[in-house]
Amino acid sequence: MRTHFIAIGGAAMHNLALALFDKGYNVTGSDDAIFEPSRTRLDKKGLLPAELGWFPERITPDIEAVILGMHAKADNPELLRAQELGLTIYSYPEFLYEQSKNKTRVVIGGSHGKTTITSMILHVMRYNNVEVDYMVGAQLEGFDNMVHLTEDNDFIVLEGDEYLSSPMDRRPKFHLYQPNIALISGIAWDHINVFPTYENYVEQFEIFIQKISNGGILIYNENDPEVKRVAEAATNPIRKIPYNTPEYTVSNGTTLLETPEGPMPIEVFGAHNLNNLAGAKWVCQCMGVDEADFYEAIATFKGASKRLEKIAENGHNVAYKDFAHSPSKVAATTRAVKEQYPDRTLIACLELHTYSSLNAEFLKEYRGALDAADVAVVFYSPDAVKIKQLEEVTYDQIANAFNREDLIIYTNPAAFKQYLYELKYDTKGVALLLMSSGNYGGLDFEEVKNLI
Repeated sequence: MRTHFIAIGGAAMHNLALALFDKGYNVTGSDDAIFEPSRTRLDKKGLLPAELGWFPERITPDIEAVILGMHAKADNPELLRAQELGLTIYSYPEFLYEQSKNKTRVVIGGSHGKTTITSMILHVMRYNNVEVDYMVGAQLEGFDNMVHLTEDNDFIVLEGDEYLSSPMDRRPKFHLYQPNIALISGIAWDHINVFPTYENYVEQFEIFIQKISNGGILIYNENDPEVKRVAEAATNPIRKIPYNTPEYTVSNGTTLLETPEGPMPIEVFGAHNLNNLAGAKWVCQCMGVDEADFYEAIATFKGASKRLEKIAENGHNVAYKDFAHSPSKVAATTRAVKEQYPDRTLIACLELHTYSSLNAEFLKEYRGALDAADVAVVFYSPDAVKIKQLEEVTYDQIANAFNREDLIIYTNPAAFKQYLYELKYDTKGVALLLMSSGNYGGLDFEEVKNLI
């Protein structure tokens, strides 16, 4: 099948291109900017465009599917040419559904925890030698691509993002997958540039539930009051399975999960990750993996890339980086690290990097998010605010939003880097937590490792 990707360089798009190439498809693509690691990974498969830019003359009638990335605009020259020729144009999620409409579709939704839960499921499936198709939002240890598609596998596990499908299709991605088994981990207002009110955001999850196939299964986190309300209010003919955070203890920096066979040490930690684990367990059981086999497998799960990822440790100090940016996830991640290392000084650093976090009105949602930290630091770049064409966020607005008198705020990357270098990583012990979906204006995490 001849497929062409408009904006092939994106994190999700290039992984789909690689998956289709591995499946035997004839794949081409274009983009006006391609960065690492997409560039090298496409080049290895011979899929890297010879030159950057848009070339409508390369859009020909023999192309059977055009796949449109979010990076492309509605007036993209290649898109306009494809429309003129009447070619079949798919958004990323539309094409994934097309590839999986004859499979059992497992879709993991929620404002937070999606990647971790999806990763846990895939880890358990691989450990138990169950072959599944998948799409996940992070690079996983032991998995070559973030997307894997076959003709033969019975299941496909999809991370269900609620962000928009394409410039032409303003529906949330997870509305298009029509799951047979669905999970909702939590609902916490996000993407305010697309969903301007809390009610509008919650509605997307109500629609997601309505999209579950008749006779399907909804697994939902009953510890989240909004998830519980939305799930219990749904009237479509589905089976509902609630889950909650399991019992666990922390001893000498190790988390012990209570199981029917007694306490079991696990690699991940924090109440939110144990909650994710409980949801993943139900999904795996619905996919045919029994409880004992799940526990054996999950004991070796180390976490998804950038999700509470340990980057350095010595006898006294430890450093983690995490993708956390939404208020609820920042609060959960900060509490988790403090609970795991109660006797160490927790220095929690948060970069305000997303549209939501850099919005002066939305900032109020961060009230108390860093309270579990002994030292709380917020970094934001005024340049990022300008690039996103938002009104400038002031020092006072941030200080008032977090409601913490000792909050440390940096707006200069060099000054923030100097702060990290001058910290006293002494024998009393420090737990350094770096939370961001960005990189603090160019921070080299390899250098940070050498500080610990």
